Amino acid sequence: MEYRVSIVEKVQETTRFIREQISFQPKVGVVLGSGLGAFADKVEDPIVIPYAEIPHFPEGNVVGHAGQLVLGSVKGVPVAVMSGRVHYYEGHSMEAVTFPTRVLTGLGVETLLITNAAGTINKDYKPGDLMVITDHINLTGDNPLRGTNDERLGPRFPDMSNAYTTEIQGAWQRSAESLGVELRQGVYVGLAGPSYETPAEIRMLRVVGADAVGMSTVAEVIVASHAGVRVGGLSVVTNYAAGIMDEPLSHEEVTETGKQVRPTLCALLEKTIGEIG
Repeated sequence: MEYRVSIVEKVQETTRFIREQISFQPKVGVVLGSGLGAFADKVEDPIVIPYAEIPHFPEGNVVGHAGQLVLGSVKGVPVAVMSGRVHYYEGHSMEAVTFPTRVLTGLGVETLLITNAAGTINKDYKPGDLMVITDHINLTGDNPLRGTNDERLGPRFPDMSNAYTTEIQGAWQRSAESLGVELRQGVYVGLAGPSYETPAEIRMLRVVGADAVGMSTVAEVIVASHAGVRVGGLSVVTNYAAGIMDEPLSHEEVTETGKQVRPTLCALLEKTIGEIG
């Protein structure tokens, strides 16, 4: 019988490889979404490792995702920044999608800040807004914890009632106030993609309480919560969801709005890392 390397063994091998490149332990992990990778340039004394060089790390091919791990410090806080992520819709398994999150928790990060580009379902929000995620709805049709559970990674049935940690939500808000930045708050719904939603689906999602929609984040948050890590989620509203405006949706719009919001997002991330670190 062929021996199958366990997820724990893969994480251990990968974290050993990364630790050999650095002399510090990251305290805060950051995941940067579509068009939001510019924050990686803010990392001081950076050590940059392309995903292709990291054992077992999945590689994506989505425009706007650099595909590299950047380790260093921000505001004196040791960080590990993922500039780009892979997505379920690319054909990756949930294990692959969440493997980088497992590695960040294995490196010892205490807090994970996850950003994404999202379409707004809430008609009061507009492209360019920043939304603190207070909760999520998983409509991907899958769960990264499905299957045999390894207690070394976390409990069989993790509690998700405070997945987006209240303390980190407060840190986002305090940082935004000090910068004079208005933050929205709301529920993020994650779908499998890659097609955008239909107008009928958006109407349904509004009824069930979603404020923004995207194709990432929820699986990573589930895995981080499984590992007992504090999570802060932030959506950059890049477009109106289907049916709100009489315009077709495009990935180019998503990345372009991300570029416009870049200075504000970078300042907010810097401030928040300093606040929690």
